[in-house]
Amino acid sequence: MITVFGGQTSRSLRVVWLLEEMGLPYRVRQVDMLSDEEDNEFLAVNPAEYIPVMLDGDVTMVESIAMMEYLIARYGPTPLAPAPDDPAFPAYQQFLHLGEAGLATLLMPVVVSRILAPEAERRNWGANWALDAARRRLKLVRRQLAQSPYLAGDAFTAADISVTYALQFGRTQGVLVLDDAEEAYLARTTGREAYRKAMERSHAGLVQA
Repeated sequence: MITVFGGQTSRSLRVVWLLEEMGLPYRVRQVDMLSDEEDNEFLAVNPAEYIPVMLDGDVTMVESIAMMEYLIARYGPTPLAPAPDDPAFPAYQQFLHLGEAGLATLLMPVVVSRILAPEAERRNWGANWALDAARRRLKLVRRQLAQSPYLAGDAFTAADISVTYALQFGRTQGVLVLDDAEEAYLARTTGREAYRKAMERSHAGLVQA
């Protein structure tokens, strides 16, 4: 049984959503990162103290995009990942990783600064630079969606799971303003039944599917 340690709005949603899309059995183990009490079970699997964490037998992984690639390689094939000889493969690979490396990671210091930093430091140089960089990278998403309904072309893929999380994170935290095409894109991706189930199970605590 695959176990995903995560939070209600964390990157674990990417993994749970993919598991739902692939129809794989799993359970969710909630982690409260703001609690003052130590979660020894969680710290034992990731002493670096960040989520998500995924356990699959003897396998332990702590990066959401790596988890997605592992699940696709281990339990595929799946239409969620174009084959390497598919013309959609380069765009798929680019946006799968852009969702984290080019968007979500850059948005984190912005959001953390605005929530946790002293008032005078909330709009510091580093956070402003990161936000400007994320907004520039958003232009790549915008250009791609002008050409196709999904980021790898006409079909929904794991790249859309990756980027959807980042766009929702930025919008919810008030640091990204999305245009009409991007909002329509999110309506398409989050309208999927697997997304609905992933959200329900991510919010429900320890759940077995």
